[in-house]
Amino acid sequence: MHPALQALVWVAALAVSAGGGWYATRLVLDLASRSADAGRDAPAAQATAGPLTLSDGPEGPGARRVLRGGTWIGLLERLGVTAAILAGMPEGAAIVVAVKGLGRYAELRDNPGASERFVIGTLASLVWASLVGFTGRMLLA
Repeated sequence: MHPALQALVWVAALAVSAGGGWYATRLVLDLASRSADAGRDAPAAQATAGPLTLSDGPEGPGARRVLRGGTWIGLLERLGVTAAILAGMPEGAAIVVAVKGLGRYAELRDNPGASERFVIGTLASLVWASLVGFTGRMLLA
């Protein structure tokens, strides 16, 4: 394949991964928040008595407050995973996931709603980035 076409595939795949992944992840999170088993707000008495022990769900204020910067982290995650796959090094995705998980561990440990949002959002983002990366890889072959 001509180098200019290779560059075009790379740029297009990274753009679709980053931009389209935001919509895909958002859709999955919205669907998850409507699920019958999504977390619910804790009763007011419990919320004022101490830390929340019930999940406020993946779209609750607690999850959003704990996972600040998630949009940017997700964008970088998708770029890293897609680039690793395009480069023929899909094991690089494991490094991205490990760094993300370790970086968020302290925040997630004490907030079930944030943990739920983190897992759902990360899996949706990874699936999208992987699909785009492998599609781009097939085009490069």
